[in-house]
Amino acid sequence: MKYLGVCTILILALACGEQNLKKQDRQEVVKEGQKWSAQEAWDWYNDKPWYLGANFNPSSSINQLEFWQKDTFDPETIDRELKWSADLGMNLHRVYLHNLLWEQDSIGFLNRLENYLGLAEKYNIKTMFVLLDDVWHPIPKPGVQPQPVPHVHNSGWVQSPGAEILGDSTRHDELESYIKGVVRHFANDDRVLVWDLYNEPDNVAGQPGRRQLEVDNKHVYSLMLLKKVMKWAREVNPSQPLTTGIWRGNIDHWGTPDSLPALDSYMLVNSDIISFHAYDGEIDNVKKKITELQKYNRPLFCTEYLARGVGNTFESVLPILKENKIAAINWGFVSGKTNTIYPWKSWDSTFTEEPEIWHHDILRPDGSPFSVEETDFIKQLNSNSK
Repeated sequence: MKYLGVCTILILALACGEQNLKKQDRQEVVKEGQKWSAQEAWDWYNDKPWYLGANFNPSSSINQLEFWQKDTFDPETIDRELKWSADLGMNLHRVYLHNLLWEQDSIGFLNRLENYLGLAEKYNIKTMFVLLDDVWHPIPKPGVQPQPVPHVHNSGWVQSPGAEILGDSTRHDELESYIKGVVRHFANDDRVLVWDLYNEPDNVAGQPGRRQLEVDNKHVYSLMLLKKVMKWAREVNPSQPLTTGIWRGNIDHWGTPDSLPALDSYMLVNSDIISFHAYDGEIDNVKKKITELQKYNRPLFCTEYLARGVGNTFESVLPILKENKIAAINWGFVSGKTNTIYPWKSWDSTFTEEPEIWHHDILRPDGSPFSVEETDFIKQLNSNSK
């Protein structure tokens, strides 16, 4: 009986220990998938270098689909242009993906992402992947992409997922496998620095022939989708931080989310690191944005800037970002099929030749700079940070 008593005690002890372990495991699971604390974000960022780079799309691609589809994926051009960016001292690129690529060929898509990351790693360039995008054409179509409209800014860029899915909340869950599949595949890959979940949610296309294709009350559907995407990414729980960049609104309220529209507030409150766009011609506005966003006490990434025609230049913006150790990612690198050397207003005005002042982009297709003084400035500023 004593033996049985000891066995019973041991069994009970083991059972209690198992229950405690399960309880601890449940607590760990609860911790997983939550927004990073400010301390966790700074612990991740403090030993990082100052990041300088561009939104990277090879000059041979008009949009995200042409970039990544099997028939038009162009590693030779990608490799050449990544080397040019490394020569300027760039160490981070923001790169757009698309849900249709996953639907079309998920395994091939992941293989091409691996190919790209291998090329970027060769030049010590980290990557920030952008998963969704509300900007430009609302009706994306896989397959052969259109040729650029001459002298028109971003005539072929497409939204992801596009109006057909975005405007039908019953179809949002179709994106879950894409979001989780890509994030899970690279969740512990140190070549991927940050996940940018959704670019400029509720940016409504206003170009001729496109406005009527947009989703009515787009902000409602964009917020619904963003919440689901954030949840799906949190469930994967990648080692990299999640963010969605604020891009509009009264900057006086950027630091007080309760004063912002629900979508903008959600973007800021739920990001592990804070990202933002700064195309402002008034440089005091750029400084104001930084001051407001610093109130969140998190690392800052400026994921889009450079609009030379309004006075938003490397010379005016970069020193401010560097001084505050804010990652600086300008729009565009090599001039190509996106035609982003032309200004946004090129949709409403007629250009017949290259603009005297480029809107975005840095290099010509042969690698020569739009401005030697500008590239010298970038190299010098970056070299001083080492």
